[in-house]
Amino acid sequence: MNKNKKFYNFARDETGKRELYIDGEIAENMWFGDECTPGKFREELFADKGDITLWISSPGGDCFAASQIYTMLMDYSGSVTVKIYGMCASAASVIAMAGTRVMMSPTSMMLIHNPWTVAVGEKKDMVKAGEMLDEVKECIINSYEIKTGLSREKISVLMDDETPMNVHKAIALGFCDGILTDEKKSAEVENKTTIQSCYARLNLLTGGNYS
Repeated sequence: MNKNKKFYNFARDETGKRELYIDGEIAENMWFGDECTPGKFREELFADKGDITLWISSPGGDCFAASQIYTMLMDYSGSVTVKIYGMCASAASVIAMAGTRVMMSPTSMMLIHNPWTVAVGEKKDMVKAGEMLDEVKECIINSYEIKTGLSREKISVLMDDETPMNVHKAIALGFCDGILTDEKKSAEVENKTTIQSCYARLNLLTGGNYS
């Protein structure tokens, strides 16, 4: 196991905001060194104050571990901007719902589905496992409902259908607030628009043909 490999990477950008990356699976305990665990996440999250940007690219994992991280982020005093830059699936999508603002890359995807488990035993044990999954689903729906404002029935159907969402679909359904853009290109377009507006006004005032 690579002891230097971590799921998180806190740093401060030029604005002073902290950044955190979640790339691995979400688990209760560390097994291979790159899992995202609630204990380590709590240690890093509350080590400092201020707004944070949380980058997520994760296949998901343990829903109860995700619940703990979701709750920590909801309780965090600073603003949490979630930026999805790869796959945000299963339990990872629950964590994303804690974002004050959720943004997705044009090439990223979110995936939601029903919880599943492995169970052994006789018939009554299977029944209990099914009942537990029903309750876990209701807990997951709570996080989606708070973020999206969709009805629980609609969310339940989306989970039944194991729904993948590109950024436009996620925005339409309320799981995402916007698309990540290239700020450099956006600035160039804004500058060109400003210059063109100036030329247009100059032409109007002088009758010239500036461009």
